[in-house]
Amino acid sequence: MSERSMAALRERVKELTCLYGIARAAEQTDLSLAELLQTIVELLPPAWQYPEITVARITLDDRTFETAGLTEAAHRQTAHRQTAQIVVQGEARGSVEIRYSQEMPAQDEGPFLQWERNLINAVAREISLITERRQIEESRLQLHEQLLHADRLATIGQLAAGVAHELNEPLGNILGFAELAADCEGLPSQAQKDLRSIVEAVLFAREIIRKLLIFARQAPLDRGPVALNHVIETGLFLVEARCTKAGIELRRKTDPTIPQITADPGQLHQVLINLVVNAIHAMPNGGTLTIRTGIEDDHVLLSVEDTGKGMNDEVQKRVFDPFFTTKDVNVGTGLGLAVVHGIVTSHRGTIAVHSETDVGTRFELRFPCSSTDLPDAADGENHGA
Repeated sequence: MSERSMAALRERVKELTCLYGIARAAEQTDLSLAELLQTIVELLPPAWQYPEITVARITLDDRTFETAGLTEAAHRQTAHRQTAQIVVQGEARGSVEIRYSQEMPAQDEGPFLQWERNLINAVAREISLITERRQIEESRLQLHEQLLHADRLATIGQLAAGVAHELNEPLGNILGFAELAADCEGLPSQAQKDLRSIVEAVLFAREIIRKLLIFARQAPLDRGPVALNHVIETGLFLVEARCTKAGIELRRKTDPTIPQITADPGQLHQVLINLVVNAIHAMPNGGTLTIRTGIEDDHVLLSVEDTGKGMNDEVQKRVFDPFFTTKDVNVGTGLGLAVVHGIVTSHRGTIAVHSETDVGTRFELRFPCSSTDLPDAADGENHGA
């Protein structure tokens, strides 16, 4: 075998070794996508003709993975570069880049060989497929988790509704007899004070039951056309002074062209107040509270975002569960966000939470609107608050 044939065979072996290494790495399900891409980028230099002066970089979205020495090579005037795009489901998401840190003899593509062009294209395709598979798997797991969460909430809702109905009658009796007893003449002051405490406790318990029925979607709704921006302005008027006192800057970024939605304005008001009060509690040292509205894909959007303490992943998973709270004892019942979830879903809407510890939390609500609700270009301004 000639020297030329031997050299070509050695290069072919390096190419196949690289692709085999990528395939093996992709099979390691315990590796995160970031770890996998860093593993792949380290496999690239040995596959090129001059591995001792080869540096590599993989860019995907806003993340970069590279081998040592790439920054220095990029700054050199003589650095040669070969790139291939990473395209995922028709969208350019990044690139694979190979550089030589020294001037090398001219070959098929600058200093690079034709098979090296084929290899970098093949690596880019493999990364595209790996990214797509990982995204599909993540979406499947998220959907599975959402279904489990919805099933758990539905079960809790059924139990809550049953308990609420069973408690309503005896609580009504306690309240009635306590009020009758309080009207009796000649009662000692201590007895009157105790009866008032009983009445207040029963009213508090009935409020919890009312929230449970809302969560279970068994409370009656009074639906009609509602201008969401108007509900927001009315609700924020009630809490604006509280925000100022707490050192919180309140920002309104409402879209005046959003259409009206079919909803119960009182319950939407309760949703907003619950989310805003939670945000205030999350910013004991002040911060920024931003309320946004908009429209996307035939849905009216509402987001409530704070710059507070944030939540870890475990808290985010349970944040809509009834009676789950991170607040101190006697500060909250743990029903606020459960009620919010019940109201939103009863309006055929969705609610999602995005949070990062020590950065802040954003609740995103989406309410459906029919095509007839969508504003025309001519009269869009008439649909605002």
